[in-house]
Amino acid sequence: MRRHIAAVSATALLSLACATGAAEAKPSSLYAPSAMVLTIAKGAGDAATVVRASTLSCAPTAQGTHPNPEAACAALAATAGTFDTLLASPDTGRACPMHYDPVTVTADGVWQGSRVSWKHTFSNTCTMSVTFNGNPVFAF
Repeated sequence: MRRHIAAVSATALLSLACATGAAEAKPSSLYAPSAMVLTIAKGAGDAATVVRASTLSCAPTAQGTHPNPEAACAALAATAGTFDTLLASPDTGRACPMHYDPVTVTADGVWQGSRVSWKHTFSNTCTMSVTFNGNPVFAF
């Protein structure tokens, strides 16, 4: 009798867990998630120390701790979330010093439902500024 009660209890718990899990699996929005943590770090590789960080969520509305989430989300949408595209049009009319003081930027999270883990190291802050050329994504 005890085995029967234990089996019925286990089946009931399993059924409840499956029902609860199915309810949690339903999407809560029509939009694919787009939420990231952006960082700017002093240094390169594992030795880099984060000096600034910002959160950015773009769907269904632009929000987060980023100072201009609307502009940053628009800039990412223009590149289809491809962060390497942000590096494509540096300001060639501006010169930077040739000293090495590396700065690393990262983006980790989700863009339109796809996992993002991106990192790029610049030789110094001037080079980073010239490369992003007014792009608002890492302007925080």
